[in-house]
Amino acid sequence: MSIEVKNISKRYANQKALNNISFKVDKPEIVGFLGPNGAGKSTMMKILTTYIKPSNGNAKVNGFDINQNTQQAQLSVGYLPEHNPLYTEMYVKEYLKFNAHIYKVSKERINEVIELTGLTPEAHKKIGQLSKGYRQRVGLATALLHNPDVLILDEPTTGLDPNQLVDIRSLIKTIGKTKTVFLSTHIMQEVEAMCDRVIIINKGEIVANKKLSELREEKEQVVIVEFDFRVENAFLKQLPKVKSVENTHDFVYEITFNTSEDMRSYVFDFAHDNQLKILQLNQKNTSLETLFRDLTNN
Repeated sequence: MSIEVKNISKRYANQKALNNISFKVDKPEIVGFLGPNGAGKSTMMKILTTYIKPSNGNAKVNGFDINQNTQQAQLSVGYLPEHNPLYTEMYVKEYLKFNAHIYKVSKERINEVIELTGLTPEAHKKIGQLSKGYRQRVGLATALLHNPDVLILDEPTTGLDPNQLVDIRSLIKTIGKTKTVFLSTHIMQEVEAMCDRVIIINKGEIVANKKLSELREEKEQVVIVEFDFRVENAFLKQLPKVKSVENTHDFVYEITFNTSEDMRSYVFDFAHDNQLKILQLNQKNTSLETLFRDLTNN
């Protein structure tokens, strides 16, 4: 088990940032750690990298207890924080040599990570001359220098343009074939493109922990319909394969069906048989973004 978190809580004075969180991450696996601002994502990542200690609970990284075997845990993790700290006046190779000396790794490893992260054409430049995308590559190269089994990436694609996004996404997917990658992001499309699993946190608590393949295979559909007259929920529940009915506002209803079959024709027939006019009739997008909104919008 690459990451094992058991009943972690973290308090700042009277504020609880994390509340009794538990989860596991295997190797190799790319896991997206999602949540709104202030949900506790960065706090959890700082705990796993031993930057801060939990108030309660414990965690292991590559089998190393973050409280009892702190140094071993640190050496087994590569960390790219949200605000990538770089010495912009240094050359790329110079900066990597500086960090290689700290980690006590060979000079050959510097060339390996430069090639792996696609830094070769920019390796002779000062970091201050690089684009945001290449600066992120320098951060990733630094995190990979000591060949850690676990990579923890906090918002690795923030501020990148579409071309840079594609490049960094491809790089992370390549790394994730042999290592554990635990990353946070606000970009749902990136999670769907890169990750094997998603963990969603809200107000310091985990509200979802699912494989992306399970989300894609879920046989559920939401139909949004607006009538010209109010209808009792009980009548709409008589439609076939209905899971739930919610009157969201005025004469608008969200009907959830336990099927992937397009059920709008059944709703249309219901309206016709009951002499109702339909003002709108749509399927709701059941993407990861929708799931995220549903679980964190409270």
